[in-house]
Amino acid sequence: MRRTASVFGSALLIAVLVQAQGTPPAAPLTLISREGRRPLPTTVVNGQEFIALDDIASLFQVTVREDTLAGGLTVTGRGRSVVVSADRPMASVSGRVITLPAPPLRSGRRWLVPLEFLPRALAPILDTRIDLRRPSRLLLVGDVAVPRVAARIDAAGPPTRATIEITPATPVRVTREGNRIVARIDADALDLAAPVDGAGLIGSIRAGEQPTMVAVSLDERAGAARFAPADAGGVTRIAIEVAAAAPETAAGPAAPAPPEPPAAAPALPALTPARSVLATIVIDPGHGGDDVGVRGPGGTEEKQITLQVARRLRALVAMRLGIRVLLTRDDDRSMSLDDRAAAANNSKAGLFLSLHLNAAPAAAAAGAEVFHLRLDREGEDARRAAATDAAALPVLGGATRTIDVIRWDLAQARHVDHSAALGAILEDALRAAQVAMAPRPRRQAPLRVLTGVNMPAALVEMAYLTNPDQERLARGDEYQNAIAQGLADGILRFRDYLEA
Repeated sequence: MRRTASVFGSALLIAVLVQAQGTPPAAPLTLISREGRRPLPTTVVNGQEFIALDDIASLFQVTVREDTLAGGLTVTGRGRSVVVSADRPMASVSGRVITLPAPPLRSGRRWLVPLEFLPRALAPILDTRIDLRRPSRLLLVGDVAVPRVAARIDAAGPPTRATIEITPATPVRVTREGNRIVARIDADALDLAAPVDGAGLIGSIRAGEQPTMVAVSLDERAGAARFAPADAGGVTRIAIEVAAAAPETAAGPAAPAPPEPPAAAPALPALTPARSVLATIVIDPGHGGDDVGVRGPGGTEEKQITLQVARRLRALVAMRLGIRVLLTRDDDRSMSLDDRAAAANNSKAGLFLSLHLNAAPAAAAAGAEVFHLRLDREGEDARRAAATDAAALPVLGGATRTIDVIRWDLAQARHVDHSAALGAILEDALRAAQVAMAPRPRRQAPLRVLTGVNMPAALVEMAYLTNPDQERLARGDEYQNAIAQGLADGILRFRDYLEA
């Protein structure tokens, strides 16, 4: 030890003196991995940032050995080694020479190496991603999603316009919550640029109370706000526009009380008339609790997939339309059909969409289907099936499926035309989203889950879970996102249809 230490004696003395003469200590790095986050202290010497090898050994489960004969250090992990030169800014990684910005240093009984040692030397021997982000003081280890987030105010207005950019493109849910707009980003953490000071009707843009949240605070003069996330060129951009609140009309002098009761004052106009037709929708993830629904050959349960897609769809619709989206269930609970209908009716929703997965004796049956209510003839088999609360309804390919039905004369009469339009729009939107449809993609049936709701309604069978290939699709993010995207597009088009 003494022999090796002498190699660095004079250089270390100068370095320590320089640091003691005013180099401020570096802020600790934040290490983010699947296990969580923790601070990682560093040391600045002569303007170069170092990390202690014993901290590295503890964090990454590697061994460190000083080689006095060779005049260097050996770091070993997963059967591979890095040999660090004692007096030169280089290292040998499994026989390949790499350069470092400075040679290692010794501080007391601790060895220090430049921060670049982590991504350049340690990551290759551990076969692990190590991403050093100096400006944000982050060290990312392993398969963690930490997108870079930057914000700016484009125009003070009014209206005030701002943009939040997320790189790479990442799913995000944006909502208006009182006097702020909140973006919840689907990531493990955020690499967030410096907070943005306010201008116009925006007070500030900064990190929220959760590690994956960005909050846009609004001025008290702010009124309606629009926000629209969109992906382009590998970046998700959230365009925000905040309008000023309408000024209050000054009250005139008090008038004498009239002899007759005054007529009721006219209702105040809605803040956003374009959205008043469809202010709330209800998404119904089918089944839940003890009722697992269809179970695929690989063990996938219908109740799990319906809830996953419902949550994705809720996020998309809330982001794009800025309307209230309710789920009949947001966890794994049993819920009767009447309770589902009551939840929708009590919310005064303008649309009800029930999500399911199909089943058939023929394993080859495949494709999505859209069901809606209609009062015309569906066929004698379906008419007889509708005579009982639970019956076998004919489905594609001659198969049958047990579903809840009611008599034809109890089907929702007020909304059948809009429900039929909704079904057609959803079918087209799913096709446009590249969702494979069944040979008969749109069907009419007196499904009980739809008949109890007092609003336009449809039921979507997203895939045949009894088909092994479709089961694999239904479990995947890509297919679930395609379904959610298609349905969100359809809901947007249905709103336009209602307002036409």
